[in-house]
Amino acid sequence: MLVRCLYASRAVEPIAVGALDRILEKSRKNNFPRGVTGLLCYSNGTFVQALEGGREIVSDLLGTIYSDNRHSGLQVLMFEEIAERHFGNWSMGRVNLDTVNSASLLKYSIRAELNPFNMPGSATLALLMELAAAGSIASRG
Repeated sequence: MLVRCLYASRAVEPIAVGALDRILEKSRKNNFPRGVTGLLCYSNGTFVQALEGGREIVSDLLGTIYSDNRHSGLQVLMFEEIAERHFGNWSMGRVNLDTVNSASLLKYSIRAELNPFNMPGSATLALLMELAAAGSIASRG
């Protein structure tokens, strides 16, 4: 059974681009053989990630992410059974918010900034889907 998990967390310390690239590289290496796909967005100390795959694998992965000391305050925004993947083209894609028109963020949020803690999970997912459709994926994996 396929599921999608959408979560948000805050970085304990600012994450440099090189460190983010290493996180993505490791994710891609580990996710592909397990059938996990998804999308990662990081901006101003906030992570948002969508994970898609088998229920047990995604649940286990979420536990691993939860225990990662690079971030805190992890909140599951959505966990649902799905008929098909939205982010199936990437073992782990990354959104580059520097290239995003602020109106896209304002469409789903109170302010033109990424703050999934003040947005419904469905709005956060819609934002990620819009960013993916608009070609705002910096790296696809």
